[in-house]
Amino acid sequence: MPLAQQANFILVEDYLSAELKQSIRHEYVDGQIYAMAGASMNHNRITSNLVRLLGNHLASQACEVFSSNMLLQTSANRYRYPDVVVSCQTQAENELLLSSPILLVEVMSHSTRKTDKEIKRLEYLQLPSLMEYMLIEQDFVEIEVLRRSQNWQPSYYYLGDEIVFESIGLSLPVLEVYQRVVNRDMERSGF
Repeated sequence: MPLAQQANFILVEDYLSAELKQSIRHEYVDGQIYAMAGASMNHNRITSNLVRLLGNHLASQACEVFSSNMLLQTSANRYRYPDVVVSCQTQAENELLLSSPILLVEVMSHSTRKTDKEIKRLEYLQLPSLMEYMLIEQDFVEIEVLRRSQNWQPSYYYLGDEIVFESIGLSLPVLEVYQRVVNRDMERSGF
């Protein structure tokens, strides 16, 4: 069954089997598949900055950072591609599938904001291993972090702030997350 057909119900097993052979990534939600859109330069700058910064911090630790090419199972019938994932799972049953993230990051755009802030948030916060969910705006400087330790109440970070990653014991200036990003806040600040 072709992955382009969204009107027909697709079994999880068929999705997983076909997804491994596709050049375009698809998320799976309750029997339907959705092609992942391409990302902007700013989106890629933010995710690259985070993968580098988190990866350097975790280099000698058991946890690892992964980019948006790692599939995450959020429930029996839902599979997502978060922009950045930190996981401490030691051995995966499937090398292409994560199941126990401690930190998830989504970089938002106008077209993904509603899904990231509402639908994915509900899915992600149900994951027993998750300690932090971070939502990063790319069109202006704002980072929202929800932490299990704070009953998922949001904290917000802006230019000049230091963002704390409780799940991995790291603090970073917000500016480092937005390094080389071109948006109105970064232009106004002179960076």
